[in-house]
Amino acid sequence: MENLTISQVSKMYGVTPRMLRHYEKLGLIRTSHREDYAYRTYDEEALRALQQIIILRKLRIPLKQIAVILQDQVQSEFLRLLQENLSQLDEEIASLDLIRSILRQFIDHLDKSLRIKARFNLLEDSALTQMAAALAFPKTIIKENTSMNDLNKAEEVLNKSLNVRILLLPPCTVASYQYIGERPEEKVGDVVSKFVQDSRLYEIKPDARLFGFNHPNPDILEGGIYGYEDWVTIPDDMELPAPMVKKHFEGGLYAVLTIQFPEFQFWESLTRWVDENPDYEANYSELGLEIMGGCLEEHLNWVHSAHMGWPEDSFSGQIDLMLPIRRRSK
Repeated sequence: MENLTISQVSKMYGVTPRMLRHYEKLGLIRTSHREDYAYRTYDEEALRALQQIIILRKLRIPLKQIAVILQDQVQSEFLRLLQENLSQLDEEIASLDLIRSILRQFIDHLDKSLRIKARFNLLEDSALTQMAAALAFPKTIIKENTSMNDLNKAEEVLNKSLNVRILLLPPCTVASYQYIGERPEEKVGDVVSKFVQDSRLYEIKPDARLFGFNHPNPDILEGGIYGYEDWVTIPDDMELPAPMVKKHFEGGLYAVLTIQFPEFQFWESLTRWVDENPDYEANYSELGLEIMGGCLEEHLNWVHSAHMGWPEDSFSGQIDLMLPIRRRSK
């Protein structure tokens, strides 16, 4: 297989270019330069590493552990980490078995109460209450010896109960910067971070927020080139230095899902949640894929961390995925 561009790999494996570059930054995959091409490409070794990452992430293996696994030539650490994760899953499965047992007892008690026309009071049954209080909260359920298709189905089940919020963003004035080229998110982030620090924006507007989106989205331009644009909210009368550009954002209604960077595969889960929602439907921008359909990525606590010079103990990389919606017509 010839070397592939980041856009081709993104489309082939269903991962975002931003995730691919994050994996590269962590040292999980390595890219190379082709002599006849200006941008980095992915060879067979990089694609094999990516395939392993995708499988391990579907098994809920953390990226820090994946980094160890990919470097483990004798695979003894690989075995230890898998055993450690399996042990955690066994504990979670045991907790779920206990929940199922308690629910069955609740059902039996309630059924008996209904038959004798007496009201069932959960708090009066001390044995059941103590059992419920001792439960460990389960995180995931993954069966052993599953195929990739089974993993995808399991992941879909786990993602059904997404904690999606409905949020109305008010109109606001933003300072915008866009860059088209290689590693656009990093280039844009560096410029906007410098603007935040130089302007002391956090002191002027401590509630300032940062939004970002692909502009243009991958596959719009040829050669795998795409761009990214950041918006940081500012006071209406604030004067901006070049290359920042002042814009007005009209706001709107959004379905919002919080992720931990770089789990952007949850865009698909959020899209599915909106498509299946009985009360809301997607309200994509008329510009379509050019600007991600009007979807936004809000980097939480970003302005504060940038203002402080990105200290080591700055807030962890949480991001709100924001999909524009409107109420379904009756």
